[in-house]
Amino acid sequence: MSGEQGYRVWAVPGLPEVQDGDDLAKLIAAAEPALADGDVLLVTSKIVSKAEGRVVRADDREAAIDAETVRVVARRGALRIVENRQGLIMAAAGVDASNTPSGTVLLLPEDPDASARAIRDGLRDALGVEVGVVVTDTFGRPWRAGLTDVAIGAAGVRVLDDLRGGTDAYGNPLSATVVATADELAAAGDLVKGKAAGLPVAVVRGLAHVVTAPSEGSDGTGGSDGSRDGASALVRGARDDMFRLGTSEAVRLAVTQRRTVRAFSDEPVDPGAVRRAVAAAVTAPAPHHTTPWRFVLLESQESRTRLLDAMRDAWIADLRRDGKSEESIAKRVRRGDVLRNAPYLVVPCLVMDGSHTYGDARRDGAEREMFVVATGAGVQNFLVALAGERLGSAWVSSTMFCRDVVREVLALPQGWDPMGAVAVGHAAEEPRERGAREVEGFIEVR
Repeated sequence: MSGEQGYRVWAVPGLPEVQDGDDLAKLIAAAEPALADGDVLLVTSKIVSKAEGRVVRADDREAAIDAETVRVVARRGALRIVENRQGLIMAAAGVDASNTPSGTVLLLPEDPDASARAIRDGLRDALGVEVGVVVTDTFGRPWRAGLTDVAIGAAGVRVLDDLRGGTDAYGNPLSATVVATADELAAAGDLVKGKAAGLPVAVVRGLAHVVTAPSEGSDGTGGSDGSRDGASALVRGARDDMFRLGTSEAVRLAVTQRRTVRAFSDEPVDPGAVRRAVAAAVTAPAPHHTTPWRFVLLESQESRTRLLDAMRDAWIADLRRDGKSEESIAKRVRRGDVLRNAPYLVVPCLVMDGSHTYGDARRDGAEREMFVVATGAGVQNFLVALAGERLGSAWVSSTMFCRDVVREVLALPQGWDPMGAVAVGHAAEEPRERGAREVEGFIEVR
């Protein structure tokens, strides 16, 4: 029976309360001995967790959530949306205090895809059938009210149906359509299992075309290395996730994920992304309601090369006046390669328009310092916004040492003070993990 002709979904009655160490395949086979080739089993993750001993003592559920959390994506009051150890982004890391004895919580299966494979293999041994298995859990979804079941583990199921390259009923090419088949199966099973009916397993019959042969990868790709088997193929990677930083809570993540990038790929930079980052930069606080920021965007290779060559010549002249050896000079000049190798440069400038003049060195010096601090705040906004655009950056101070040269080459007004240069581009490699800094070392309380 093909999917076009229809399919049936029913819940499996008669399953006992699952205990640590139970063989789920044997329990399911005993409760539903008429399973047939091509059926798909939808198994609630709770009973998988119980069978695998993922019930833990936890008088403090929050501590259990902390232990299962890789990063906090968003927080509102007590509710946390986090990325958990399985790579899933969900509420409370999947830690569940329902349907488990008081004083305990259920953790998600350690490896839901492996759990699905074990159930599939066990049903083959017990009943001689080739079925697909989907391990399901309940998710909320951005921009949509209500909960639904999705696939967190799978075996023997084409979890994604890639329609790209085909055409629709009108002959239009399909260029972006990839259907999350395993999630659709999980949601169908939830309709008959229910949340409180004590029916943790459902069967779908009539969709044999989504069940893979044993020789294929669990995700139906036919891959042999297993690297994208099962429901792991449904997890969108960080590089492709346009909404990874999407809430006010994520601003903190943007700040912490901003890194100094010193090696860039050849991928071009979207000028629109840089302009959006400038728009964020000019929201920084500034004295006297002024706008002390200007951003010079060097979008052409010719303008970048002309500026960097002039800066290099000025730097070499300074180093020779300092008595540095030619070897030392060459080594120092090479440090500027981060700017020369970047596909895009930005020169942030300070302008003192609107500043006050007091005629007293102390107060005039403090006035300039206020404007310098405001410019730094604008540049910080700029760097963080670039990180939100998935662009790497490096803020290099070199233009501050040859401001007259920079102004002349870029034809800038005399009152514009270059405050370094920002190399912008796509990082050539993933940044290293940043070492933890104990915040108490930077705090004094009075």
